[in-house]
Amino acid sequence: MIKTKIIATLGPSCEQKETIKPMIDNGVDIFRLNFSHGTLDAHAQLLENLNAVRAEHRHTTAVMGDLCGPKIRIGRIHPDGEVLETGEEVCIIHSKEQGNINRFGTNYESFSEDVEIGHRVFIDDGQIALRVIRKDEEQTVCEVLVGGPLHSRKGINLPDTNVSIPSITERDWECVDWAIQHKVEFLALSFVRSSDEINQLKDYLNKAGTDIKVVAKIETPQALTHLESIIKASDAVLVARGDLGVEMDLAEVPVIQKRITLSCRRLGKPVIVATQMLQSMIENPVATRAEVSDVANAIMDLADAVMLSGETSVGKYPIKAAQTIRRIARVTEEYLHQDEHARLATITKDELVMTATAAIARSIDQIVDDISAKLVAVWSQTGTTVRLLSKERLNVPVLALSSNQRTCNQMSLLYGVIPRCQPIPEDNNRFTQIVCKFILNRKWVQTGDKIVLLTGQPIGTAGATNAVIVHTVGNE
Repeated sequence: MIKTKIIATLGPSCEQKETIKPMIDNGVDIFRLNFSHGTLDAHAQLLENLNAVRAEHRHTTAVMGDLCGPKIRIGRIHPDGEVLETGEEVCIIHSKEQGNINRFGTNYESFSEDVEIGHRVFIDDGQIALRVIRKDEEQTVCEVLVGGPLHSRKGINLPDTNVSIPSITERDWECVDWAIQHKVEFLALSFVRSSDEINQLKDYLNKAGTDIKVVAKIETPQALTHLESIIKASDAVLVARGDLGVEMDLAEVPVIQKRITLSCRRLGKPVIVATQMLQSMIENPVATRAEVSDVANAIMDLADAVMLSGETSVGKYPIKAAQTIRRIARVTEEYLHQDEHARLATITKDELVMTATAAIARSIDQIVDDISAKLVAVWSQTGTTVRLLSKERLNVPVLALSSNQRTCNQMSLLYGVIPRCQPIPEDNNRFTQIVCKFILNRKWVQTGDKIVLLTGQPIGTAGATNAVIVHTVGNE
């Protein structure tokens, strides 16, 4: 197995069962539904195909819905593709009417109200750069700093502006209701600016009686200002390097990535690194050397998961992309395992994880090393113990058992964890027997090998983890 988790985006290139199955065979742990593209009916069909494969596959997987958020876009342009010239002036208004390169609309109603003179306006992921030079209530006039082809419906980024549009739009709430109905395991919230937005979504989900986990996408300067409180409020974090690289200085993105991943480890939360990981594989069967290095560095930066977007959703080689990222992860993890200087110290103590369970999790790494254990097995009804254990980055796999299938699916995001759904055993002896039978059948261990088990009494009770058992396989 590899310990790094792989997320793949579903789309036209991998919508059929015949493609989905080999992607799971090649290590995909979570499938992403991007609500920015396609209808909810189309997503329902994708999910139906995926669930048919999941039901027959022994590898536990999960589904993550990715909410659009307040994506600001320009309107329709005529003629589409005409070039904006550097030094020219262009007028932006709130309008659905067709515009041109001299005057065009945006879907952002408060555009002229929120931007200020001197603010930058980026279009099409920064390919076009403007600066506001004057404005009134009806329109905003900008100077073109960097010109280029202007196409309809391209995205707008406002790195200097505190936008007043809510992070969760009306369209997003429709997608949230759909996600609840279709029992997805994760929801990613785009353009998060504070923990309040995370809590708003969590409150809605709690009232709906669902245990969907909320993933905070970090892609704005405001999010970085409130990073720690956002991490604490969320269930997981996603480093969205696409918009982050437009909203911030592009050269800062690698440093921001390291800052986020280290903070997530300190606070015991899973973290995903995303965007353009194997971008060239949308068109080509082989990744570039720079892309391979990027994926490897994300893993060395403590990412729990790496995510493929267009590479699998619309790319020509979705299965090859999954194979490639898995192979990179395997080689990188071998290096981390073999080089003692690459091994990471235990997570910093924090008030959020200063519990008996966290203390037990921190002790496991030392025990595993001292007795040369081959595997750690843990019973976790809610996944909390496993999440904290995952952050210790053990050199051995963690077999996580739970009687809750949803919990098992959600543990698919955790680094180094192999989830398995299992009826609650009557006692620790039975738990030990189940674990040993499972790992011997798969030839993960041999008779005489030592393993470490975490459990509690009574088994199956949330928060009851209080026992560490060192067991020799074959002595059941």
